[in-house]
Formats: sequence, structure tokens, C-alpha cells
Amino acid sequence: MKIESQIEKISSFQHLELLANQVVEGFISGMHKSPFHGFSAEFSEHKVYNVGESTKHIDWKLFAKTDRLYTKRFEEETNLRCHIIIDNSSSMHYPTLKVGQQFYENKIGFSVLASAVLMNLLKKQRDAVGLSVFSDKYEYYAPDKGSDRHHRMILNALEGLLEKPAAKKSTDTITFLHQIAEKIHRRSMIILFTDMFQSGSDASGEEALFNALQHLKHNKHKVVLFHVVDNKTELNFDFDNAPRKFIDVESGEEVAVFADNVKEEYEKQVESYFKKLALTCAQNRIKYIPVGVDESFEKFLMTYLVEKQNFG
Repeated sequence: MKIESQIEKISSFQHLELLANQVVEGFISGMHKSPFHGFSAEFSEHKVYNVGESTKHIDWKLFAKTDRLYTKRFEEETNLRCHIIIDNSSSMHYPTLKVGQQFYENKIGFSVLASAVLMNLLKKQRDAVGLSVFSDKYEYYAPDKGSDRHHRMILNALEGLLEKPAAKKSTDTITFLHQIAEKIHRRSMIILFTDMFQSGSDASGEEALFNALQHLKHNKHKVVLFHVVDNKTELNFDFDNAPRKFIDVESGEEVAVFADNVKEEYEKQVESYFKKLALTCAQNRIKYIPVGVDESFEKFLMTYLVEKQNFG
């Protein structure tokens, strides 16, 4: 499902909530073609039945229609707590948007819209949501709640990430993931959006990073890591062979190279890093999903629904 089909109706990120709703409604309307057939039938009023729960509130009429077990939900019920974490370091504001590009075509914009889409789903099912934002400091924290006022407050915070210019802000992922982990006491699904850039990429630095990710899993939390990248330049190193100056947006360091001279080695290093991330996350039972800013939101939404059903 491509967002472009909706963009004529919504022209700027001030309409973040409306755009998120368009994405969700388009996704739900197509769910009857997916393995989740029936999930959207009474989307805001039912939840999937888990083995071991009381059968008292099973909706047998819906079972007859869908051949799947759902239980009726109640106004005061909160089934899930979800804490969204966004890396707002300078590297997340890459690539620089050109005139005419949409806000979600760089990493921070994609992460903001994905978070708003996720919040829309959570709101429909009366689930609680919280938000943490970090860069070289812990920029924002909101605990997990489910009220309309709370959702509006978080949406305003998300919009603020798009409004602020990308000053040089380094990434202190390790420090702040530990701090965030200490704040989340009740069992939650934790969704992390980051490009996984960090200073100190040696073995000890990587070990410290994965210790911090593991810390997020304490109290039996489920952790889903969305590794956000610009596929064209960061993954495929798609540049012409004119001499170019590459500048680290966080440190300001510069290097002048011909792209063709380093492309093969660059791609080899990137592939190795991605494989290592995937393997280490699998070993730590962290769901690892690389996602490109040019990709459909369907991949993101399906991952969330599958992980939510597995959360239990």
C-alpha cells in the first residue's frame, strides 16, 4: 500500500494524525486478502482469543463468520502497553529532503509517521502507548496511557521532531536505552526506531549496545527493533563516480573519495554489519526488522500485528 495515493488529500505533516488514519484504514480494508482475514471485522471491539483465557466473552457469531476465536472488549479494558522509542540524532535526519519531497522520505520522518500509524492502531483497540525520544540527551518521555488527551500530546511531540532543524546531535544509544529500560515497569511491547549508527563501533562498543538492548527485555518486555535506512545510498551506495566529499552529520568529519573506488568494500562491510545485528538480535530474542524509507508501510504493520498476537 503506497502512501502516494493518499498524499493529494493531505499535504503537510500538520495533518500527521489524519495521514496516519488514512494509512491504517487503507491497510485494514485490504486485510481480508491476508492471513489476518477477519481481524478487521470488528476492529475496535474485539481482540484475538488466547488459549487459556476465559471463554465467557467469546463472540460466537463472529466465529461463525471468520472461523477464528475473538473475545468482546470492554471500554475500560487495556490489553496492551506499548512504548515507542525514537532515535532523533542527526543521522536520522538523513537524507536531506529536497523541495517537493514528503516529510516521511527521510529516516526521522518515516519513524514519526510509522509511530503515528502505530498509535492509531493502539487507539482503535484502546491500548496504552508511551514515547521516549533520545539523541545526545534524553529529549522526551511520556509514560504509557490510553486517553485521547495523552495521544494528542504524543502526536504534538512527534510533529515537533519534524519541525526542529537537525543540529549536530550525536547518538548515545547505550546510555539512554538503559535509562528508558529503568522507566518501563509494567510488561510492555517496546518498539525502537533507529538507524543503529553509533560512535565506537569496535567489539566492546557493540557488546555494550546489545547489553542495553537486552536491558529493554527485563520484566518480560517484547522488543521490536526497526532498523531504519535509506536503501539507495546507505545500503546500495548508489552514487555516480564524480569525486565526492562525504561528511559525518554527527561528528563533522569529512572524507573525499570516488564512490566506485569504495563501493564494493562498503557494501561488504554493510552486509556484514546487518547480518551481525540480525544474528545478535535473534540470539537475544529481539525482533529485528531492517526497513527502508522508500518501502511500503505494509511490512511495518504486518510485523506489528504478528508480534502483538505473539505477545500474549
